[in-house]
Amino acid sequence: MAASPRTARAINDRLALRLLQQEGPLTAGQLKTLTGLSRPTVADLVERLRGAGLVHVVGQTSDRRRGPSARVYGIVADRAHLAALDVRTHSVSVVVADLLGVTLAEAVLPIGSDTATEAAVEQAAALLERTAREGGAVRLHSVGIGAPGLVAPGTGELRPTTGLPAWHRRLVAALQERLPATVLVENETNLAALAEQRLGAARGQDTFVLLWLGHGVGAAVVLDGRLRRGISGGAGEIGFLPVPGTSRLPSATDCDGGFHSLASSAAICELAERYGLSATPAPQEPPAAAYVRAAPDAGEAGAAFLDILADRLAVGAAAATALLDPGRVVLSGEIGHAGGDGLAARVERRLAVLSPLRTEVRASSLGGAAVLRGALLTARDAAQDELFAPAPLTL
Repeated sequence: MAASPRTARAINDRLALRLLQQEGPLTAGQLKTLTGLSRPTVADLVERLRGAGLVHVVGQTSDRRRGPSARVYGIVADRAHLAALDVRTHSVSVVVADLLGVTLAEAVLPIGSDTATEAAVEQAAALLERTAREGGAVRLHSVGIGAPGLVAPGTGELRPTTGLPAWHRRLVAALQERLPATVLVENETNLAALAEQRLGAARGQDTFVLLWLGHGVGAAVVLDGRLRRGISGGAGEIGFLPVPGTSRLPSATDCDGGFHSLASSAAICELAERYGLSATPAPQEPPAAAYVRAAPDAGEAGAAFLDILADRLAVGAAAATALLDPGRVVLSGEIGHAGGDGLAARVERRLAVLSPLRTEVRASSLGGAAVLRGALLTARDAAQDELFAPAPLTL
C-alpha cells in the first residue's frame, strides 16, 4: 500500500532533519543527493521545516565555480534545551545542552553520605535549575537521568535498592513534579552502553556487552541493536555473579562474594596495595582508576598487578561470552578507561583461554563521562521524537 502524501511528507521531513543533525548544515542540493528526492520535493520540505521553526539559513556556499551561491541550512539548535544528570552515590553531575547536543553549561556537586534525603534532593534539583539558567535554558524540554539500581522497564520507575541512598528515588519524582519537562531515568550502565555504541568503543556494533568498572561493577547487554533490560530491569547485575576466587557466595541483598568482590574499586585497591603500588586518584574518581593508570610505570609489580586484574575481569567476561556470544566486550567506566588498550589486550588474551568463542575486548573511549553522554543522548532523542513528529511538519 502506497503512503499517503501526508505520510510521505512526514517521512521526508524526518529524514532531512536526521541528516542535518548527523552531517551538519547542508545545502538543498546536498539534501537532494543524500535523500535521493527530487529538487522540487526538497525545496518543499525545506520551506515546511523553516515554517515550523526547525531549520534556518546559517550561511551560503562560497564556491562560485558551480554557479550562484546556495543557501546552507541547519537545525535551529535552541528550539529545545536539554539536560542530563549522572546520579552517583555521593555526587550529582549535570550538563545542559541544545538540540544538537552542544554543551551550554555543566556542574558537579558532592553530596555527603550524612546528608538528609530531602536536603540532598533539594541540592540536586537546585543544581540542575542553576546550571540551566547559566546555560541560557529558560525552559528545559527533556531531562535524562542515569542512576545506579534497577529501573522498571514498563514504568521507568527507579526501584529501591539495598545500599543506595533514598534520595536517588526521591530526586526522580521531585524533578518530574517540579519541571515542565519530560524526565527520563535509566540505569547508568545501560546509558554508558548507549553512549559507547553511538560515540565510543562499540560504535557500529549491533551486539556487544559492556562491563562497567567504577566504584561498583555492572554490565549492559545489547543484542541485535536492542538494549536488553530483562523482566525486572536487572539484566547485567553481574556484581551478584558467583565466581571462583572469593570466600563465599553472594546473597539476594549482598553482592560480596560475587564478581563485585573481584572487580569493584575497593577490591582492586586492595589488590594494588598487596603489590605495593601507590597512586593519587582524581576528584570524584574511583580510587582504583588511579592504581590502574599508574601500574604500567610501576615495573614488575605493576605488570603482575595488571595480570591478576586481567584474570579477574576475564572471569566476568567469560560468563557473559558463554551465555551471549557478543563478539565484543567493552571495559567501560573510569577503571576500564584508565586501563586503556593495554588492560583490554590482557583481558582478551585470558578470555581466549577461557572461552572457545572469539571475542574482542576494547577499552572505553568515554570513561566515566559515558553515563552523562548517554543520558544526554536519551534526552535529545526524546526531544527530537516530539519536535520532528509528523503533526507539526505537515501542511
